[in-house]
Amino acid sequence: MEFQIEHAVEILSRTPATLDALLRDLPESWLIRNEGAETWSPYDVIGHLVYGEETDWIPRAKIILEHGEARAFEPFDRVAMFEESKGKSIGQLLDTFARLRAENLSELKALNLTADLLAKRGRHPELGVVTLSQLLSTWVVHDLGHIRQIVRVLSKQYGDAVGPWRAYLSILEE
Repeated sequence: MEFQIEHAVEILSRTPATLDALLRDLPESWLIRNEGAETWSPYDVIGHLVYGEETDWIPRAKIILEHGEARAFEPFDRVAMFEESKGKSIGQLLDTFARLRAENLSELKALNLTADLLAKRGRHPELGVVTLSQLLSTWVVHDLGHIRQIVRVLSKQYGDAVGPWRAYLSILEE
């Protein structure tokens, strides 16, 4: 499927409610477990998504639109949430994520992006030249990947409890 901004917004606008429905008011034991060393819990993922809303997608889109390839994006700290989320409840993180996402989608709409603007090129500090369309496509896939990650981490909490049904539950083998 080729990138279409309307289709992207359909996913991006649903992510906060999806995660809210899945995680809000769950006991902490569901929220803080991960898959082992150097993996993330659902709580960590929500913090990561919040940080991304603050520093990644729209700021990078604006850099592309204002500077093109002349100015590289600021490097993104993929683990900043470990400090940024300290002392915050999952409810606070979910509320912040929903608010920031709504603000960012409003800003995205206000950019009035055309096919020519979506083809504009910018510079990623590691990947090199990228287009605005690629950045926005990545935002969608990033959301979906982290939804999948959260569901996988939650599923694995009952990995042993399912007994012989494990053979039918491919998510437990990922």
